[in-house]
Amino acid sequence: MTSVPDSPAAELPAAELSVQLWAGRLPRIAWFAEHCWLVICDGDRTERWEVWQYPACGPVYWGHVHRNMMSPFGWIRDRPKYFLHQFIGEEAIGLAERIRSTPTTYPWCDRYHYVPGPNSNTYIQWCLQDRYRLGIRAIGRGYAKW
Repeated sequence: MTSVPDSPAAELPAAELSVQLWAGRLPRIAWFAEHCWLVICDGDRTERWEVWQYPACGPVYWGHVHRNMMSPFGWIRDRPKYFLHQFIGEEAIGLAERIRSTPTTYPWCDRYHYVPGPNSNTYIQWCLQDRYRLGIRAIGRGYAKW
């Protein structure tokens, strides 16, 4: 997969809501694994949603669940990030509602374990349900059925 420097949201009309799935490879010893996050693009507003290994790391959080802890399309250090999928239309609307409700509905806001989970990829797969299946590098994706 290649690194995508800009958001595919720029190709959509400003009024159309979309949800984008992004990933980046982890540094050092975990180089084989990836961390996934979701970006809700709603007109000129973007929101990045993810679970981080440490709670309360960003300006808006619910335990390990963070909103806008990092820039929507940024990643850490020199590791490449890559675009995986974009949801639009009714599918994006339903997914955005599910994501925005996670502070009260995600069952593991206050728990994090690298392996087997729940972790960042558990959260993303929980949000996506059957809409998209994360790949093998997304350790924790199969922690629990939603």
